[in-house]
Formats: sequence, C-alpha cells, structure tokens
Amino acid sequence: MVVHVQQLGAADRVRHVELDRSEAANAVDLATLVELRAAMADLGSTRVLVISGRGKHFCAGADLTGVEGDEFHRELSAMLHELRDLPVLTICASHGATLGLGSQLAIAADLRTATEKTRFGVPAVRLGIMVDQYTTRRLAQAVGPSLARAMLLAGHEVSGAKAHDLGFVHRLAEPTEALEWADELTALAPMSIAGHKQSLNALEDGLALSPELADTFANVWASDDAQEGPKAFREKRTPNFTGR
Repeated sequence: MVVHVQQLGAADRVRHVELDRSEAANAVDLATLVELRAAMADLGSTRVLVISGRGKHFCAGADLTGVEGDEFHRELSAMLHELRDLPVLTICASHGATLGLGSQLAIAADLRTATEKTRFGVPAVRLGIMVDQYTTRRLAQAVGPSLARAMLLAGHEVSGAKAHDLGFVHRLAEPTEALEWADELTALAPMSIAGHKQSLNALEDGLALSPELADTFANVWASDDAQEGPKAFREKRTPNFTGR
C-alpha cells in the first residue's frame, strides 16, 4: 500500500490520507490513483479529509513511467472529480514539491495549507505533455487567469509564501498543523458544508439553480442543525451539529 488512511480527531471525524512513495517524491502512478479513490470512499464518520505526503515532498507529479495509457488518464480524471465532489470538507496539506499532479490534487481540494517553501507548478510544457481542460479551468479559477497562463505556458512556479499572499493557500502550516486545523473544523455543520460545496461547484461549472440544489437548500434549513446553531448562539455555547 502506498496510500495510508487513518481516522483521527474527535469521534474519528478526520480522515488522514497520506501518500507514501517518498523514494519517488510521492510521484503518483496508476496503483496510487486506485488507492486514492478507495481512500475517499465509505467516509463513515468523516467530516474533514486531509491529504498529505510523507518525506520531503507532498507530490512531485505523475510517475512518468506510466502516464501514456488511457487507463491512467481515466483514473486521474475520476479521482480529481471525486475529490472535488466529496460531501465533506477537504484539505490538501502540501510541503516541498507540489508539482503537476501534486498541484492538481491541491486545486481539487476545498482548502490548502503549505509551507513558505512549498513549490506549486504545472510543468507540462517542460515535458511536452498537456493537462486536461478541467485542470486548466480549476487552476485559472484558483490563482487567476494571468498567473495560470504563466504556470501553464511558461512553466512558472509559485512558492507557498506567494501562494498564501494570493489567497490560493489558506494557511501557512506544516502538515501536522493542518491536521490540528482539520480537527477544529469538524465542529462545523456538515450539512451546511455539503450544501455550500454543491452550490460552489455548480457555480464553477456555470450551472443555474437546479432542482437538486433547491432541494439541498430546503433540507439544510429544515434540519436539526439549523435549529441547533441559532439556539447555541442564543445560549452562548458551542453548537453540537449532528448532520441531521
């Protein structure tokens, strides 16, 4: 196994997914993609999922010994879309090289942490290859069209410190600190998070208000959590959100 999964935090509400191919700077091959998809299934009590990497780097990209086949690209596309669409909050805790597929993982997550010296980049033009339209759109939305052009057309890299200044990285933190943040975030209302993710993803995809999104909105407002939040506020206590 090259992807390790642990349930951490209060009531096992944090799922820690850790890449472990440190001898290859956590470069991702087909087997790793399959394991990543499995790690995102059957979330159980999980409210926040954190992806990190062992060793000196988060992920230096795809393992270039096996990216030519259609199966790799199908698995990669499926994994990135599944990560984006998970109903729970997701955090990419990066450090060191976060290049190519590493940056794709980062932009598919909801939130990002990095160290000051983290290196984000999509060096496809240095390799004579191309990323898909989903990655291009997601990158442009995350860092802005101008910087996305520099990253995709000139192989420009961005430090964690600069990415934080731009708002792309939400916290400058070591991966262990990202896990602490994740534990704090488990106290937030899970139905509200899932509903806002659905709404943000629809906006990103250029979709109008759908019946499904309207149903989600109604369900959140009719939930026990929607009663608990204001009640806890009035009583000056921490709310206990159950996801119902």
